[in-house]
Amino acid sequence: MPNFLENLFTHLQRNADRVVLREIHGESLAGVTGGELLRRVQHVRAGLRRYDLRRGDRCALLGANSVRWIAIDLALMAENIVVVPLYSRQAPAELVSVMKDCEPRLLIVGESSLGEAITQAWPAKEAVRAPSCVSFDALLPQNEPTAAQLAPPSSRSDADLVTIVYTSGTSGEPKGVCLNTGNISFMLARTTDRLAQLMTGVSQPDNVFHYLPLNFAASWIAALSFMSRESVVTLSTDLNRLADEIRITAPHYFLNVPTLLERVRRGVDDAMAKRPAMIRSLFAKSRDAWQRRQTGRSRGLDALWLALGGNLVFRKIKERFGANLRALICGSAPLAPETQQFFLMLGIPVLQVYGLTETTGICTMDDPRVPAEPAHVGPSIDGIQMKIGDQEEIIVHGPHIFPGYWNRPEETARALESGWFHTGDQGEKNARGNWRIVGRIKNLIILNSGHNVAPEPIEDKIAQLLPDAQHIVVVGNGRGYLCALVTGSVEPAAVQAALNETNRDLPHYRQIRNFTVLRETLTPESGLLTTMGKLRRAAINTRFAAQINSLYDNARTEGSRNSAAARGISA
Repeated sequence: MPNFLENLFTHLQRNADRVVLREIHGESLAGVTGGELLRRVQHVRAGLRRYDLRRGDRCALLGANSVRWIAIDLALMAENIVVVPLYSRQAPAELVSVMKDCEPRLLIVGESSLGEAITQAWPAKEAVRAPSCVSFDALLPQNEPTAAQLAPPSSRSDADLVTIVYTSGTSGEPKGVCLNTGNISFMLARTTDRLAQLMTGVSQPDNVFHYLPLNFAASWIAALSFMSRESVVTLSTDLNRLADEIRITAPHYFLNVPTLLERVRRGVDDAMAKRPAMIRSLFAKSRDAWQRRQTGRSRGLDALWLALGGNLVFRKIKERFGANLRALICGSAPLAPETQQFFLMLGIPVLQVYGLTETTGICTMDDPRVPAEPAHVGPSIDGIQMKIGDQEEIIVHGPHIFPGYWNRPEETARALESGWFHTGDQGEKNARGNWRIVGRIKNLIILNSGHNVAPEPIEDKIAQLLPDAQHIVVVGNGRGYLCALVTGSVEPAAVQAALNETNRDLPHYRQIRNFTVLRETLTPESGLLTTMGKLRRAAINTRFAAQINSLYDNARTEGSRNSAAARGISA
């Protein structure tokens, strides 16, 4: 049976004369056909042989999303080289740490400045030598490569390693999640089936927009799924122009993290507050009527308000996403139920997925043929087993479970105890078979951008700079950014200075954006510490919920490259 890569190459050959992939630059689109993409892949494969890479060697891939990123990725996989995708906005020192762990033979960078930053951050006397570095430009020219004889991918077994995707652990030290051919072949069969269900009755190729970084497992799996179907995949090139790019692309669907959707919702509320009183009133009455209908408490005039609001307000907001939109897909972090309800009110279903890098990105997916349940992430995908273990932890078994962490046999054994993967998430399944994520057993904070953040290293650094503080608690699970609670006899100015010093060496998503000084002491007697003095984070979040919420009320502190998109969609 052909594996995922053989199927994708065959699909691209069948679509040799049709545009399958394109980049959006301003108002223009630059696309490649299936045949052109394969020729670029072949050009890279030939170039890679200059570096004496052998089957199973690691190669790091560092750059922003682009057609060339995908061509290089496909070429490496076709040569049976293990791809280590890296985040182009990560701090160079952290990238060096990852590469010292997996020891790639080659580093391929989208911009020469990225390679220079890595070289400068790599310790001169380090035992592990820095890999050779080559740029996209050197490996693959911008213009169409000359014709080359196309070769099928090298043979591979289900157990052959395809990629090592690094994800943060509870200690803050990234772990390399190994995914093999069998994992990905199994997963793509499930994701493409779901997309086929979503697109039932549509004869034209799927029009797909994609903006999430390809170094993330879910984003990469999504892109491979899109490209394995009759699709035209448009890659974003400017996160500050997402609203314009979505409008130009007019997608049938695209993958999101909750950050963008929640900002769109807030942006609509802000825009409505500035509209004439008649429009504000119509929006409010229509929204209230819709909410009453969901709870079975409709009133006499609600049908009228819904008809007027649907035609005069809701439809116009939906049009910001283009004329083709069938659904939004959302994963990587919890989505607020009220946000999912908001989009449903606009006539836009939001289909949720749940999974981890260790589960090849996905465990559950909403079925587009039935109404989605807010606060739930859909049923488990076909062919896997999910159940509740100790402490209400979700544990999973199936062909999508990773074979292990790179060079971490003890952590692999703990994660795969008794042959089941222990997710660290607490959950429950209802009578309809839909899963709900209740909380996390571990302390790992998952931002609504999908980034995983271990709070302990950040807390320790702040504590070193604030010796008068008793406790520092980093919060932000399900939020757009991190904040801190500080206890003890400290002045706000001293806290801000410590945060400035701490943030200086951290990537954007691990920086502390706001804080508050609490006058209450955390003690075991108050239930906020264990008997051993460890933080009871759930209890702290509950006790200080009002103070935490106030940290996120000021939208000025939540600056993001996605905020421009939210404003554009909601304007």
